[in-house]
Amino acid sequence: MTDMRTRRRWGWRAATVLGLLATAAGNGILMVAGVEFPVAIPPGGEANPASARSELVFLLLAALIVLLLRWRWTPALGALLAAMFAAGFWLDPTGLANLTGQAGALAAAGQAVQQLGALTAVLAGLVATAAGYRGARTALRSSGDTRTCTPSR
Repeated sequence: MTDMRTRRRWGWRAATVLGLLATAAGNGILMVAGVEFPVAIPPGGEANPASARSELVFLLLAALIVLLLRWRWTPALGALLAAMFAAGFWLDPTGLANLTGQAGALAAAGQAVQQLGALTAVLAGLVATAAGYRGARTALRSSGDTRTCTPSR
């Protein structure tokens, strides 16, 4: 039973990583398509090709952190970063235009990949985080330690 729960948690964590990688791939496609990025990461920076590359680095680092660190909250970090990219799509006036193909087919493909990846990372990251905390509560309950968990009925 515990093995199945652990596998499920790792499945959601893996989906978070794949979503972050897809978001990075979509960003890369948008860069190749020549789409200008209006907002720079980190905030306050100037939007230029170097800041677009830094977005890729942030996404890849987040994917590595979610994959390699076994802390319960790390998938939430990936979900938060992916949510920023999803929000950027809706806040950017050219986001929807890119998706509908007004900036070309390559930009439309890149925007679609980026947004599907971001949505996947957000949803999977939240589920993986919740499963990680639920699994910790269940492990405490099954060990007889009731200090930090609610009593079962």
